[in-house]
Amino acid sequence: MSHPVVLITGALTGIGRATAFAFARSGARLVVSGRRATEGAALEAELREAGAEAHFVLADVRRDEEVLNLMDQTVARYGRLDVAVNNAGTEGRPGPVVEQTADSYADTFDTNVLGTLLSLKHELRVMTAQKAGSIVNISSTYGHEGAAFASVYAGSKHAVEGITKSAALEVASTGVRVNAVAPGPTDTGMLDRFTSTAENKAALAATVPLARIGKPDDIAAAVLYLATDGAAFVTGQILTVDGGKTAG
Repeated sequence: MSHPVVLITGALTGIGRATAFAFARSGARLVVSGRRATEGAALEAELREAGAEAHFVLADVRRDEEVLNLMDQTVARYGRLDVAVNNAGTEGRPGPVVEQTADSYADTFDTNVLGTLLSLKHELRVMTAQKAGSIVNISSTYGHEGAAFASVYAGSKHAVEGITKSAALEVASTGVRVNAVAPGPTDTGMLDRFTSTAENKAALAATVPLARIGKPDDIAAAVLYLATDGAAFVTGQILTVDGGKTAG
C-alpha cells in the first residue's frame, strides 16, 4: 500500500516524533496522539508543512474510552488502520527498590503496560476485522535485562515484551503482525532525566560498542522496517537497537 494509515501514540517528542516524520517522508497518512493539545496541534501543522496528510487526536492511553475514541476517529477519517506504533511511555520515578511505592508503580505501569494493552485492544479490533496490519510496541533493552535503580521501569518493559509476544501468537492466523523495538540508550528527554548530567550521559555513551548514544531516527528506522512488507514474515519478535550494548 503506497499511502498506509499509521497511528502513533506518544508522538509529541523523542522517538514518537522522529517516527512520525519518518513515516511522513515515506508517504503515509498519519494520526498522531498525545496528552498535550497545544504541542499536538503544532506537530500536526509541522507534519502538514512537510507534505504529509496528518491529524492530531488528544488521548491519554491510560483511559480506555480515550483510546477507543482515538481508534474510532482514525477509522472514521481514513477507513482503516494499517500500522500502529505504541510509543507512549514514561520512566516513572527511578530509584532504589526500597523507595518504591504503590503510587510510583502505578505511575509507570499505567502508562507503559496498561497503555500498551488498551492500545493493542482497540488496534486489534480494527486490524483483525481487516485481516491485515502491523503493530510495533516500543520496549527497551531493559525489557530483557535488569536495571539497578530502575526496577519498576524495567519491570514494565518486561511486561510489554511479554504482551507483544502473546498478542502476536493470538492474532497470527488473522494476518496481523505484532512486534516490538527495544531501544538502548537514545538521545531523548527521558535519557536526559535518567542520566541527569552531561558527564553521566557521556559515560553511558562510552559503554556502547558503536561509541555513541542512539538517535531517535535510529529507532524510527527500525520501526519502519517492522511495519513494511520487508518484515512480512516477522511477528512476535523484539528487535533490539542499541549499538551493540547488549551483545556481550
